[in-house]
Amino acid sequence: MSGLCGWLAAHEAPDATRANARLIARMAAPLSRYDASALTAVVGNGSAAAVAAGAGASHLYHKDGLLIALWGRPQLAGAPGADPALAARMAQLWRNYGATACASLAGPFALCILDEFANEALLAVDRGGVHALHYQCTPQQGLLFASSAEALAAHPGAARALDPQALYNYLYFHMVPGPGAVYAGQRRLLPGEYLHYRAGKLSRAAYWTMAYQECETLPFKTLKAEFLGTLRRAVERSVEGAGAGTGTFLSGGTDSSTLAAVLGQVSGRPARSYSIGFDAPGYDEMAYARLAARHFGTVHHERYVTADDIVDAVPRIAAVFDQPFGNASAVAAYCCAQMARADGVTRLLGGDGGDELFGGNERYARQALFARYDRVPSLLRQVIVEPLLFKVAVGQRHKLLCKARSYIEQASLPLPARMESYNLLQRYGHRSVLEDDFLRDVDPDAPLASLNEAYWLTQGHSQINQMLAMDMKFTLADNDLPKVAGACELAGVEAAFPFLDDAMVAFSARLAPRQKLKGTRLRYFFKQALRDTLPPAILRKEKHGFGLPFGLWVQQHQGLRQLAFDSLSDLKGRGIVRAGFIDTLQSRHLAEHPAYHGTMVWVLMMLEQWLRQHHDGAADFVRGRDERESAGG
Repeated sequence: MSGLCGWLAAHEAPDATRANARLIARMAAPLSRYDASALTAVVGNGSAAAVAAGAGASHLYHKDGLLIALWGRPQLAGAPGADPALAARMAQLWRNYGATACASLAGPFALCILDEFANEALLAVDRGGVHALHYQCTPQQGLLFASSAEALAAHPGAARALDPQALYNYLYFHMVPGPGAVYAGQRRLLPGEYLHYRAGKLSRAAYWTMAYQECETLPFKTLKAEFLGTLRRAVERSVEGAGAGTGTFLSGGTDSSTLAAVLGQVSGRPARSYSIGFDAPGYDEMAYARLAARHFGTVHHERYVTADDIVDAVPRIAAVFDQPFGNASAVAAYCCAQMARADGVTRLLGGDGGDELFGGNERYARQALFARYDRVPSLLRQVIVEPLLFKVAVGQRHKLLCKARSYIEQASLPLPARMESYNLLQRYGHRSVLEDDFLRDVDPDAPLASLNEAYWLTQGHSQINQMLAMDMKFTLADNDLPKVAGACELAGVEAAFPFLDDAMVAFSARLAPRQKLKGTRLRYFFKQALRDTLPPAILRKEKHGFGLPFGLWVQQHQGLRQLAFDSLSDLKGRGIVRAGFIDTLQSRHLAEHPAYHGTMVWVLMMLEQWLRQHHDGAADFVRGRDERESAGG
């Protein structure tokens, strides 16, 4: 996995350069395991940093006790393009502005600045969270950091015990959300955040936050021209340095179809597009991808993923992610990237971010419907509607009455808790799923508390912008971006995300709420602006994504069933999930509703697969929340 790593020691050791060079190479080894990216390092007596990255994505500086490492393809804000002396310019910005120097960077990056003489350091990541940084701080070791938990854990002073809360959060979210990490004592920077370390003390702060303006008044024609120009420039920046080696995912949705169109315009030749299909009813969307490919004249490639492909991919997927990751569509993304790599593609454009910027997720419309109930006068709700449905007609099983009760029950819950009513772990009940000993060191309310924090701390005052801000973190930075980046890494392809270009993000923040969600019409401005570009069928298409027919196939395919059930059998002995729950899940729930309960089978299977790949032996937990958090700051 490409990335950066290093440390700033609490105490400088004389003549430690040679030992430090060996240690930084050990930490960096996991970063280039899959793509064999070039490794460059800078080493001092009390610090070291290394970057593993492809050409043009590594920037280092070392002079007078100041070490700077920068991973990614950023540029200084306002600069016309890539700057080969970027790390040296960051050295000057650090001297002039200190910790806020990172705010001068635009684009995807992870940054470390290590000042040995002042015993001071700065870590930062980009605004969208495209790149990650884990860190750990102890009085004995100082500050340790790396783009992946595995690279950080390779330092002899790093913690290797698992954090029970992180595993609980994984079972709730199907990934480990930041700032938490799977290893106790490790923490992660959030998008647009920096960490300042000085003389053993840590401070975290946001150098950037999404500032929703909510009252755009420019005419549509003006906005459309600005949007299309911004989009074109974002794609141009995303393909810089890759040229003909650039391709694009093409699902047939609005985002990927838009990128296929603009990529062709920017490159002056037909875009190279890649699509995945499933030979299963309700899961195959290849027809939309073909429609887009024909419409834009792309050089199109298709692959149908089979159950055998899943059996082959599961251990690989578990290995490439440095934390447990349960999004099954990572397999489809990997197979797609694998196909592109075999075709000579070195960089793939992903449409991730479009939904979270312009209002494209179906739940936004659904929650807008629920919000209408809040506008019904409280006297009418409490005196007439609710007593009629829940008391007078309590015994009635009429379909419309049942729907009305369900609507009011959900509408009465506050956001974001209302969106979690279908959460699998909540539906089963965490005490029915998890062992008592495991739960003793877990706060079951922590996941919802983190959702509440993201929802209510946003600068957006409208419901749609609050939901978008929450999804920018949990859906995008914690889930979709790691999914695509990890899948591409495994296939040896670099991922790029034009919709997360800083200018595009800033443009979306200026749109009024009604331009993102008009009534229940999703992506209103986005679709209106692209009416002359996208085929009508794609503009009308409902969102689907790379859903995997795992629940269906696990019952039909012997090899996949054996892989899943063997994994769950081994998971029983780790002291996390109750054996009785696993037995019931396999023997009864899965047969009752394969698609629904198959998700939990997948999540548990991937947890066991991850533990096998990254954490040999029985699960080793740190007990006690204070101990888990003390090292992370």
